[in-house]
Amino acid sequence: MQKELIKSIGQALAHHRSVFFLGRHYQLAIAHEGALKLKEISYLHAESYPAGELKHGPLALIDEDTPTVILLPNDLLISQNMLSVDEIRARKGMILTIGEKHSHADRHIPLPPSIDELYPFLTSVAVQLLAYYTAYALGREIDKPRNLAKSVTVR
Repeated sequence: MQKELIKSIGQALAHHRSVFFLGRHYQLAIAHEGALKLKEISYLHAESYPAGELKHGPLALIDEDTPTVILLPNDLLISQNMLSVDEIRARKGMILTIGEKHSHADRHIPLPPSIDELYPFLTSVAVQLLAYYTAYALGREIDKPRNLAKSVTVR
C-alpha cells in the first residue's frame, strides 16, 4: 500500500465537509464501508452510492467542494464507471480513484491488478487507510471515536 500517498490524500480530504464514495457490483459494499469508516472516525459527512445511481440524486450535490472516491477496478464494468467519472468531471468535482492506473482522476491510489472477486480485499484496505489518515489529519481520537458503541447491550 502507498502509505505516504494515502496520508497526503487524507490530509487533502480533511479540508472538505462531505465526501461521496461510489462503487459497482463487488465494490459497492466497499464504498459503503469507506463512507462508514470516514464518518465514524473523522466526523465528516460521507455517503456511498451505487455508481449506476449517480444520476438519481447524488449528482446534484457534486461540486468543486465535494470530493468523490470512486472504486475503479479494471473489470467488465470499467466503461460504465468511466461514465460516472465523466459526469463528476463535468461538474468540476474532485475525483479520487482507487484501482489500477487511471489518468482522469485528480488523485489516485494505485492497486495491483487482481481478479474481480478478490479486488474488494484490496480496496477495503485502501478506504480504511484513507479514513484513518483523514481522521489523523483532523486530530481526531481515532482509537476512541465519540458516540460509537463498541458493544451492544440489550435488556
